[in-house]
Amino acid sequence: MKVLFSLGLLFVVTASAAMADEVALMQIRFATSKETVPVALSFYDRDAPLTVQNFKTLARHKFYNGCAFHRAFPHVLVQVGDPLSKKKDRSQVGTGGPGYTLLPEVRHRHGAGDVAMARLPDKINPSRVSNGSQFFICLAPMPDYDGKYTVFAHVLYGIETLDRISAMPVDSNDFPTERVTIESLKILPREALPPAPVPGAKKPVKRSWWKIW
Repeated sequence: MKVLFSLGLLFVVTASAAMADEVALMQIRFATSKETVPVALSFYDRDAPLTVQNFKTLARHKFYNGCAFHRAFPHVLVQVGDPLSKKKDRSQVGTGGPGYTLLPEVRHRHGAGDVAMARLPDKINPSRVSNGSQFFICLAPMPDYDGKYTVFAHVLYGIETLDRISAMPVDSNDFPTERVTIESLKILPREALPPAPVPGAKKPVKRSWWKIW
């Protein structure tokens, strides 16, 4: 039994180590310009394993596809992940989720580029449980948030795109008036992640054979 237990434990540890080398790739869609821009994230698996696993599970079920960025504070943070933001009605956006909350894993500081789970305020949420899907991205160090939220990931590239969203005009609820959505969010092995796009580089033009000849 001890041998079987050891082998089982080794399998779990090995599998966890392999999954720890996964990253996320978001394709961000700007409705007005019809641009699609990539943003990549790496995970803090050791600091927030349950939160990371939940995020990956939702991503694999395409939960985030179509969610709009619904909070934006210039050069401070942007927030996304509410399934209610997929609808035209904005009145309830910010209150939605997958129908459950997550235990807090409050270990990591809030540095520029760090990604944290949103949650309800301490007055009504003293245990600091996280929303099941909504997350925000720090665009600058936010030391006042340290020890209060679960930080689970970090931006590998694309933070300038998120900063651009943060500076867009917003309504009275800090919701960008131009619709910006997560067109897709995929979990990939790190070696399969495309390189960061070169600023100013133009996409190659696809040419059909009848245009060539």
